[in-house]
Amino acid sequence: MLSVQALIVYPIKSTRGWVVPSAEVEPRGLRHDRRWMLVRPDGAALTQRELPRLGRIAAMPAGGGLRVRAPGRAPLDVPTPGSGASRLTVTLWKDRVAGTVADADAHRWFSEYLGVEARLVYMSGHTVRPVDPDYAVGASHVSFADGFPLLLTTTASLEDLNRRLDAPLPMRRFRPNVVVAGAEPYAEDRWRTIRAGTVDFHVVKPCARCVVTTTDPETGARGREPLHTLATYRRKNGKVYFGQNLIPGGSGTIRVGDPVTVLDEGAAVVGTQR
Repeated sequence: MLSVQALIVYPIKSTRGWVVPSAEVEPRGLRHDRRWMLVRPDGAALTQRELPRLGRIAAMPAGGGLRVRAPGRAPLDVPTPGSGASRLTVTLWKDRVAGTVADADAHRWFSEYLGVEARLVYMSGHTVRPVDPDYAVGASHVSFADGFPLLLTTTASLEDLNRRLDAPLPMRRFRPNVVVAGAEPYAEDRWRTIRAGTVDFHVVKPCARCVVTTTDPETGARGREPLHTLATYRRKNGKVYFGQNLIPGGSGTIRVGDPVTVLDEGAAVVGTQR
């Protein structure tokens, strides 16, 4: 039987995940997920690709805003910017959207920790960032996530990968929102529509993996795994894949332990060599 094994929210893009027992599903994805992002003064997104230390920052909702922590620094409470806060056009991949700028204390805290000049911005409810139209389902939109509202992985696929590695890696390397237990390895490649609890999700695109997966979240150190091994059996058109991107088909609450039902399947887009 398939079930939800874990739920993870990332309040600030590229920072540490917040493990939750349940989550509200909204059109952009899980509530609080990647509604905040760090950017350079010109609005260009800052991510773990160039700043591995981002992975050591923890953030969680508190008091109508965020509480952030990082090794060696005092915690900081960041209020959600109000309607009168300044706006900054931010760039994330090919998208340019409006970000509402947080207060100066937040900029100082993040800049000192990261060693680069940074600004913290918030995506208000009025900001619309469409999903890539090649994969959108209706008028789909997304937060400051890379491209899709949610990412799903399965415990069986990680177990299969870890059997191929010299040293096993934890699931957090892959930064999923939803982890499903009880499937066969890479069964998610064939899923097209699933139901978790009472909420339906469209499974729209395999997730191409980047250098972030090679970063130890505890130290920021980088190696060659898992990309080196994934490339031996999960490679297509010059990219390696692990996990599936989801678009919600509705709203509701999902919980750890909820049953997962596959409503529609198709052919696997990425082949897997055994």
